[in-house]
Amino acid sequence: MPRRADDRSATRAPARLSRETIVAAAIDLADRDGLAGLSMRRLAQHLGVDAMSIYYHLRDKDTLLAAMVDAVAAEIETDAPAAEIERDAPAVEIAAAESVAAGVEADAVAVEADAAGRVDAGAGALGPGPWTDQLRALITRARRTMLRHPWAARVLEARDTPTPAVLRHIERVLAVLRGGGCSVSLSHHALHLLGSRILGFSQDLFDDSPNTAPTGEAAAAQAAAWAETMPHIAELAAAVAHSGALGGCDDEDEFAFALDLLIEGLDRRRLAEQT
Repeated sequence: MPRRADDRSATRAPARLSRETIVAAAIDLADRDGLAGLSMRRLAQHLGVDAMSIYYHLRDKDTLLAAMVDAVAAEIETDAPAAEIERDAPAVEIAAAESVAAGVEADAVAVEADAAGRVDAGAGALGPGPWTDQLRALITRARRTMLRHPWAARVLEARDTPTPAVLRHIERVLAVLRGGGCSVSLSHHALHLLGSRILGFSQDLFDDSPNTAPTGEAAAAQAAAWAETMPHIAELAAAVAHSGALGGCDDEDEFAFALDLLIEGLDRRRLAEQT
């Protein structure tokens, strides 16, 4: 028996909906009401569609949240709200955002999403100038982005693996640090310091949650994928010791580094005031 036209149309997404439209609307709701006010039902009402229309593009709320924080992180590159960014998201980036499998497959897809291939110290229109000025501009942009979306830090901290746009931001920060002459070890410490103390969140590249840290061949494949498109992240992964293959960073060690740096900086300012 032939399928009726209305049966066939039920399998297709409404023409006026797109993944980007849904994500932008979800960000708008979260900015206004917080994460507590965001649900698939409320989002559908906000868009004026049936909730099932949203599931055609985003299979569950976790996938939606991943897409939301990826869009927020992408704002850092342009220093503009997500609604103003025209993003031609490649299929591979969509696949990474939708992936719920931990380990190398999600990470390999994520890093391939960078269409430019490599991110150098000047990426993101930071402009010429001392590396310290470039870093200040990049982190200031990131902070402005997080202040526009105060809910995003909570979602970023809860994620097991960085999204494609977060990886690009981390690569860019590392590129500026390494380009400025910082060692791999110092760049690693700075990444934690700049994340947790200034942005209000710390996105650990090397998560050690159960069943998420890749080991053996998976870890090697992950490192190879990063080396292709995220060279500074790959360099850090190879040089810095972590628990496990690419396990989580030592929070106590990072706390001690940040505290020492703060005290040393205060002491230098104290001495400068006395001269």
